[in-house]
Amino acid sequence: MLHRNLLFLLGLVPAALAAQQDRPLTLHEAVLLGRRHGVQGELAQLESAAADARVGERRADLLPTLGGQAGISRQTNNLSEFGLSVPGFPAVTDPFTLYALRGRATQTLFNGASLSRLRGAGADARAAGYDARAARDRAGLQAGLAWLRAVSTAETVKAREADSVVAADLLRMARQQLQAGVSAAIDVTRAEVNMAAIRGQLLSARNERDQARLELNRALNVPADTAIVLSDTLDAVTTDLPVDADSAVAYAVAHRPETAAARERTRAAQLQRRAITWENLPSVEAFGQVNQTGIQIDTLRFTWSLGVQVSVPLFDGLRRQRRAAEQSARLAAQDLRERDLRRTVEVEARSALLDLASARGAVEVAQERLRLADQEMRQAEERFAAGAAGSVETSQAQLGLSAARDGLIQAKVNLSSARVRAYGALGAFDQMQ
Repeated sequence: MLHRNLLFLLGLVPAALAAQQDRPLTLHEAVLLGRRHGVQGELAQLESAAADARVGERRADLLPTLGGQAGISRQTNNLSEFGLSVPGFPAVTDPFTLYALRGRATQTLFNGASLSRLRGAGADARAAGYDARAARDRAGLQAGLAWLRAVSTAETVKAREADSVVAADLLRMARQQLQAGVSAAIDVTRAEVNMAAIRGQLLSARNERDQARLELNRALNVPADTAIVLSDTLDAVTTDLPVDADSAVAYAVAHRPETAAARERTRAAQLQRRAITWENLPSVEAFGQVNQTGIQIDTLRFTWSLGVQVSVPLFDGLRRQRRAAEQSARLAAQDLRERDLRRTVEVEARSALLDLASARGAVEVAQERLRLADQEMRQAEERFAAGAAGSVETSQAQLGLSAARDGLIQAKVNLSSARVRAYGALGAFDQMQ
């Protein structure tokens, strides 16, 4: 049943993408699909299901056990073994057939160790569930970053196409200037070299775009030839995350699945330590048994027995004490890991806010740089057309414009990446818009 459900869910991915063929896939949708259908998330979910099954295994120690037995045997008995000596009868009986039907039931009335282990298994299962959520978040993060790379490479292709248009205009102007006798042949040659370089950059950009599409399909766990329409915007506005560092840290500690998993593992270690302590106390079990026995099927006789059994541990070579010491060390190690994780989460939350602020500033700078580069390009074209400047000036202006376009694309990618990473650092993917 579980495998059928997983196959059904995996089948929803291409269906979901097909349903939005006419609607571009946004960053939020890419993260959502990655979280739901990423391979690592699915594997972690299976691990969580296994942990849930282990809870049932521990619960079985406290539930009734029933068993039955049926047998037929051909045998003899030594009467003297039971202290019987009948004059005129042999000490060993003649062979006879014995039919036996038996049933037995037991029920634990009290076993503190089993109860603590059951609770510990429950804590482990909850930790596995949080691990699965953390794995889904990581898969969503990777899908989001893959989406950003796919969109950024598509934007780079558009930038190189725009550069090609500018290069073609400059080449046309250089040829016109040469024919008019106001420009040297080297200006045409420079324009042609520049045009060839832009054409090569365009080919490289298209290859990177296609490679990024393949990586995105892999991150979304869909066939490599699946055609996905992408949203063409890299603009990102993040207004639903805490802006104060202390608030962000508190939010992250409360919502990160890793911190929740660490708390549950500490709880599980405590319960395992308590279970060993409970092993020093008596356990109580009730039992009952019924029998149907006889030398012929039609003469079977019914017998029964009921009872309560108390098991008292006395001495096991100090094995329990050594196990308790071992578990105490494991608990101390888990406490240390939990404290270290909290510090890591705090650093990641504060770092995410710093990256967001820096990325926003970088976008503003890149936008201003592009505005100035575009202005420089227009002025260089005007000077070249008027014969006041040569192709060196226009080539330099075009290089500056190309670099400014790339800088703005990268700045927007960095801002969107910082936004996605901030959601991950704070454990807020469920609130992502």
